[in-house]
Amino acid sequence: MTHQASLTLRGRNPDVLTCIANLSNDEVFTPPEVANRMLDDLAMVWAKSNGGENLWTNPDVTFLDPFTKSGVFLREITSRLTKGLAEVIPVLEDRVDHILTKQVFGIAITELTSMLARRSVYCSKWADGEHSIAKSFNNPDGNIWFQRIEHTWVGGAEWVVTADKYGNHIKEYTNGRCKYCGASQKTLDRGEDRETHAYAFTHTDGIVARIAELFGEDMQFDVVIGNPPYQLESDGGTRDVPIYQHFVEQAKKLAPRLLVMIIPSRWMAGGLGLGEFRKRMLSDRRIRELVDYPNAAEVFPSVGINGGVCYFVWDSSHNGDCNVTMVRGGEVVGPMSRSLGEFDVLVRDARALGILRKVRARGEASINSILARDKEFGWTSNFDGFREASKPGDVPLYYIRSIKRAHGFVARENVTKSAHLIDTWKLLVPAVGSGREREKSGVDLVLGPPLIAPSPSVCTQSFLFFYVQSQEQAKSVRAYYATKFFRFLVSLRKITQHATHSTYSWVPMQSWDRIWTDGELYAKYELTTDEISLVESMIRPMELSDD
Repeated sequence: MTHQASLTLRGRNPDVLTCIANLSNDEVFTPPEVANRMLDDLAMVWAKSNGGENLWTNPDVTFLDPFTKSGVFLREITSRLTKGLAEVIPVLEDRVDHILTKQVFGIAITELTSMLARRSVYCSKWADGEHSIAKSFNNPDGNIWFQRIEHTWVGGAEWVVTADKYGNHIKEYTNGRCKYCGASQKTLDRGEDRETHAYAFTHTDGIVARIAELFGEDMQFDVVIGNPPYQLESDGGTRDVPIYQHFVEQAKKLAPRLLVMIIPSRWMAGGLGLGEFRKRMLSDRRIRELVDYPNAAEVFPSVGINGGVCYFVWDSSHNGDCNVTMVRGGEVVGPMSRSLGEFDVLVRDARALGILRKVRARGEASINSILARDKEFGWTSNFDGFREASKPGDVPLYYIRSIKRAHGFVARENVTKSAHLIDTWKLLVPAVGSGREREKSGVDLVLGPPLIAPSPSVCTQSFLFFYVQSQEQAKSVRAYYATKFFRFLVSLRKITQHATHSTYSWVPMQSWDRIWTDGELYAKYELTTDEISLVESMIRPMELSDD
């Protein structure tokens, strides 16, 4: 046993968990290197909150990964405890058995990952198997639980007639959504031979009671750690629905001493349906450490996650500012102690805070006051109810199709929404702009090139637009839009390629009587040499064209 345990817990080269492919962009395996960075920060915060105690020398601390996939967190925790508890429990066999049966617990997200996690932690897909390094289990799951969970469909309107197990005719609804996660019944109600992706940790009305069912009435976890599923599979829409926020909220309900999770960074400034979650996160004074990677490839090399990823350490005993660190291209900014709730979104780069505070201190109105809303005239991007040639009384309609900009014509009487904006000069700006370059290098255009549309004119959802009363004013707005100063302020709120109405909130209004330059704006807002250098280093020049 001594030889077996030392062999299975020693360092592996190569590590099999660095070689396996991800399940999908929704369920991403955590590389061992990243897991260990998170564990280092966990141990650091534990020491700060517990009089300098070494977390890995405490035989009573309990750990839960409630959405384990590869088992990497549980495996690395076990490895650290095996070393740290050598003096407390000298006999290796007893020490390993104690750690695996009393300290380390997991809830797998699928049957496959349950076996993978057990293989990583117990060296056997069954905890009570012949080759398991834990010898006290009398059940095959051990402390890594999995059971198939079904979605709870509600709100269906379409139905079919079928029969129950007694042969009675019943109506079975087919187009509902899960009341817990919002999953589409049409997408995920697909039979017993396929995974449901109904996760036990979130599909319950009482997470504390669920944990008691799984691990015992008296179970209280000191540390909850892991990498949850990120989003629901799209059911034909253009955007997947995030679900990682539900896992964060459930984990907090367990009242652990420390919570460590790695999640997409979109919550910081955007994300579908993440507004309330963002408010709660920014106002939560228990978040002690936050490490942000704008380029997710630095953490998950084989997975594209727009907006980057981050991990945080939540400390139940902490009530104060958060140490925020941003890592991009090997450059580390921070940690800087900050109040996460200073603004309604999180400014990822702490170096930008001084500039933003100077601009906001002037109390100027936002340029949003002359910026139209999404789908201002009511037409989506795929609207095709226009003609190629104009007729008397027609209005030019601008659109983007297959990345190309073009315009057609519609009858003025067919513009039934926001008709009062037809006869304004407009600066059309694409609703989807740049973003990937900035994630990787920190330098980007931020926004797509603008286009002046004369009065009268309308557009589809492909564009947002600023509206003014004359061609001269439109040229002034265009010059302002092209400045690095303008696009720098937009970049602080723009976390993906989408530039929504709220993305422009921090850009102040100007007078439209001149062609604005960066020099004038730097002087107006009293930017220092270092602040100017920061803007210049982050934003690429924009070439203007009337085409």
